[in-house]
Amino acid sequence: MNIYVLLKKTFDTEDKIVIEDGQIEDDGAEFIINPYDEYAVEEAIKQRDEHGGEVTVVTIGDEDSEKQLRIALAMGADQAVLINTEYDLDEGDQYTTVKILEAYFEDKEVDLILAGNVAIDEASGQVGPRLAEVLDIPFVTTIVGLDIDGDHVNIDKDVEGDVEKIETSLPLLVTCQQDLNEPRYPSLPGIMQARNKPLEELELMDLDLDEEDVEPKTETIDVFLPAEKEAGRILEGDIEDQVKELVSLLKNEAKVL
Repeated sequence: MNIYVLLKKTFDTEDKIVIEDGQIEDDGAEFIINPYDEYAVEEAIKQRDEHGGEVTVVTIGDEDSEKQLRIALAMGADQAVLINTEYDLDEGDQYTTVKILEAYFEDKEVDLILAGNVAIDEASGQVGPRLAEVLDIPFVTTIVGLDIDGDHVNIDKDVEGDVEKIETSLPLLVTCQQDLNEPRYPSLPGIMQARNKPLEELELMDLDLDEEDVEPKTETIDVFLPAEKEAGRILEGDIEDQVKELVSLLKNEAKVL
């Protein structure tokens, strides 16, 4: 099987986000593999071990994104591809990402593409489905179970705490949700082997793209942190008095009634 994983570098979830002049300050910030993408990497490795083939991890980013690709290789992926846009693009959006990936996959034979359900930085959940559309292959989002038998595929899809059973076929794109698996930690032998695994670096011109082809379709107007949470209020007295006070607060202060 030709298995591909879409991977994104994101801020470490333990880091404190700092915003200056409407931009996220990333100097000195720690970056990790997007946590949902770790489920995709793990599932790709499991499917390869069961059915054979190769796992290729693909990311769009800068030179520093090599670190996250090496981690995926240490987990067990076979090869990695870095599409380096550091010197070609100042900004991009989901359209930009999908346009680049579409060009990359144009001449690839694909059986299975896995991605994270969302990226924790933007959380749009658009890249996977939009890529499947332009590649004209089926897709299923938020999967928590994947069973492949030849070209036939049975999927468990998370639907707001319940599970939907879906039957489909390869080639296929899926986005991975928590509870699909438990991502492994890279072992010491895996880390050593990752140093010698192929990591190809491409630029836009290698994909016959230029800046005009991938100009974003959206514009970020402002970036800001959410307001700090205010202390809650405890209502006291009889239930009837509490209800009256609650209704008054919702009407006069929160203005939601």
